[in-house]
Amino acid sequence: MTTDVLLREVVPADLPVFYEHQREPAANLMAAFAPRDRDAFMAHWAKIAADPTCITQTILFGGQVAGNVGSWEQSGDRLVGYWIGSGYWGRGVASRALAAFLTLVKTRPLHAHVVKHNPASLRVLQKCGFTIIRADKVSDHSSGGEIEEFILKLE
Repeated sequence: MTTDVLLREVVPADLPVFYEHQREPAANLMAAFAPRDRDAFMAHWAKIAADPTCITQTILFGGQVAGNVGSWEQSGDRLVGYWIGSGYWGRGVASRALAAFLTLVKTRPLHAHVVKHNPASLRVLQKCGFTIIRADKVSDHSSGGEIEEFILKLE
């Protein structure tokens, strides 16, 4: 089996895999993000697909759907984010996928948000050229409290 990381357009058959990835408890803790139920998840992806400012790609590793990466407009900034299934963590998948995605998305600056307790994702962003521009506290929708995050920028 190949260890190549490839990107391709998102197809409907990818969505059930993405759905399962976003339900993984370890991933939810790392991202400080509560999973959506199936209907909410599918509605979210329908909204993404309908938004012409969204750029999304499926991440393949060894020919298998390993996650997704995307970019969108929010509050006047262009953001980037990714979600990798936990079975693919620690293999360089996120770093290679994000680096490839950044060759497709030429808009700069790009911004990213990462919770402070997720050093692996912070490292992925930094390896791809993002730098921390500030720290912030945001509402944690899953707990009702606050979480600390870094905001990063790629010029």
